[in-house]
Amino acid sequence: MRFIAFIAMILAAGHGASAGILAAGHFCNKSLPNAFPARSAAASSGSQLARALDNIGDDERELKIRSELLAGNIPEFLRHLQPVVLTAQPGDERHTQITVCVMPDYLALGSDDDFLLIPMRLETALAVAYHYGFMLPTTKLVDAIYAQSEVHLAPQPLPANSSMRSTGYYLHHNELIGEQRIASGTAQGLLISGHKKDLVLTNRLWGNLERVAIYGWHRSNGTPIQPLSTVHGWHYADYSHGARLVSSEILVNDRPQSLYIALQDPQLANLLSSEGVIRKIFQLVDILRQPKSDILAKLVPADSHFD
Repeated sequence: MRFIAFIAMILAAGHGASAGILAAGHFCNKSLPNAFPARSAAASSGSQLARALDNIGDDERELKIRSELLAGNIPEFLRHLQPVVLTAQPGDERHTQITVCVMPDYLALGSDDDFLLIPMRLETALAVAYHYGFMLPTTKLVDAIYAQSEVHLAPQPLPANSSMRSTGYYLHHNELIGEQRIASGTAQGLLISGHKKDLVLTNRLWGNLERVAIYGWHRSNGTPIQPLSTVHGWHYADYSHGARLVSSEILVNDRPQSLYIALQDPQLANLLSSEGVIRKIFQLVDILRQPKSDILAKLVPADSHFD
C-alpha cells in the first residue's frame, strides 16, 4: 500500500501546483492512522483522566500520561495529519519545497467528545514521539505551523503561581480553550495554533541536557509570547505547554525523506530550522527521551516559578 501511495504521489506531482498540494495532503493523511493503536472502547475520557491525575505526584502523573498515549488513548481527529509547506527563497537552484506532516493540535488524552490537552515533560513527549516515528518541531516549524494554521486561538495566560504545574490548572486551561473553540465554531481536525507553547528541539539542548526547551504561544500579530527558552529543568511542565508531534517522514520536492536526515543537510536544514543544522539530532533525541538518572536529577534546581 505504501508503494502504491508513493507512485500515486509522483504521478500527481506532474500536474501542477494544485496536484502537488493534493499529493502532499495524501502523503500526510497516510502518515498516522496506523501508527497509534486504535483507541479502546474502555479507555478513559479526558475528564476521567483529569480526575485520576489530580491527586498523584508529578512522576506518577508522567508515567500515567505516557502509558495512556502508548495505549492509543488519543482523539480520532489527532490521527489525521495536516501538511505544512516550506519553500526555499529565490536563488535556490534546487527550487526546494518541503512538506512536513504535523498533528492538527497538541497531544491530548481521551475521545473526540471529551479530551484533555495534556502538558508533559520533554522526556515523555520524545519517548512517545520516537515510539511512533515522530519528532517535535523546531522553532521555525512552530512559526510555520502558526502562519499556515486555519484557526488561531488567542493565548490565555493564567496567574503564575505554585499551582501552574497542577492537573487542576491543566484542566482549567483546557476548559478555557474549549470555550474558545465553541465560540469560534472551530471544527475538529483543522490545523489550529496559538493556544499553547511548544516543546521544541534546538541546539541549545546540547549544552543543557538537563533542561527542557519551549517556544511559541503566538499573539494575533504572529509574534510569540515565549521566546526560545531552556530555563526550566527536565522535570518541568506547566499548563501552558503543549506537545505537537511532527512526522519524521517528510517530502522534499515530492520525494519522501527522513526529517532527521534533512536536519543534517545544511541547505534543507535552513528551511526547517532557524539555527540551520541541528547537530547530531539522532543522538540528541536518543539522550533526551531516556529516563533521567538520579544523579542528573540532583543536578537540576527546582525551578517551578520561572516564566
